[in-house]
Amino acid sequence: MLESILSWYAGLTDTLVGSLGLFAVGLVLLIKGGDWFVDSATAIAKRFRVPEIIIGATVVSIGTTLPEVMVSATAAINHNGAIAYGNAIGSIICNTSLIAALTIAIRPAPVNKKAIVMPVLFFFISAAIYLVAAYVFGSFDRWLGIVMLCVFALYMTLTIRQGFKNPTTEEHDEGADAQEEGSLLGNIVLLVVSAALIAFGADMLEGSSVSLATMAGIPTEVVGVTIVALCTSLPELVTAITALMKGHGALSLGNIIGANIFNLVLVSGVAVTISPFSVPQGSTIFGQNTSLVMEIPVMVGVMALMTLPALMKKKLFRWQGVTLLGIYVTFVVLQVLIALHVI
Repeated sequence: MLESILSWYAGLTDTLVGSLGLFAVGLVLLIKGGDWFVDSATAIAKRFRVPEIIIGATVVSIGTTLPEVMVSATAAINHNGAIAYGNAIGSIICNTSLIAALTIAIRPAPVNKKAIVMPVLFFFISAAIYLVAAYVFGSFDRWLGIVMLCVFALYMTLTIRQGFKNPTTEEHDEGADAQEEGSLLGNIVLLVVSAALIAFGADMLEGSSVSLATMAGIPTEVVGVTIVALCTSLPELVTAITALMKGHGALSLGNIIGANIFNLVLVSGVAVTISPFSVPQGSTIFGQNTSLVMEIPVMVGVMALMTLPALMKKKLFRWQGVTLLGIYVTFVVLQVLIALHVI
């Protein structure tokens, strides 16, 4: 019975309609699973009186990055390093020059400099590690993945320490909390189910993406850095839109920076540790490796454009959002032209 199901599942990826269907189902499972994971994990944390700032910095941040983690880990297990590599870089570009850019362009806001100094510093330290691996070594070895995971652990430790050191004052109505959080057993079950949904969704999304790329003759790296990256960034998009609607535009900046750090050191760290890979060579622009001459420079550039003026002027500007959106549109157009072998 199991063999028949696996054979049927594998057969779906051999057809265009089947691959599109699996891609759509996988995307829904990722989004819904991530949503349930955050809700259940947050409820469990609150039940044990974990400070809200710690919940936001750990449970929620990791939960919104789980789609990227699972897709990249699944790709690494299946030795599709190009998907894992492109997903991490593409998610950072999408988070910064599309999601954050929209909130900045619509409603620029003041920035708490003290709150973002450490995350910005960690991002560029992580980016420096990435740059050395890509430009000096030309590959991402397992030891590098372990270093990335250690950087992630250090960042989380400092964030949690800072949260306990400067806790926010919260008033709790225990009866309301209990009603809102539900039973402990129910939340644990929901946590396990949501994790399973994310795992299945990641497998479907990764497998169908590779199949669609193969059918269309598109390098898997291009699919990873555009379509897969955009799809796995949907939780961050929802968070940013919600923050904007509630008048907390500056809040989304912190969420985006945190998610970008996780993409570099957690998403890439897990993928590289599972299955080391070389810098993909399948996509070129004007005869040069697209990743080295466009994707990585754009990744670092858009983060610098978003964070450096904010650190210096303690506020975000509409011109930043408009410029970042223009960069994203140009980036996607170039990727389409590369996929169509125009350039």
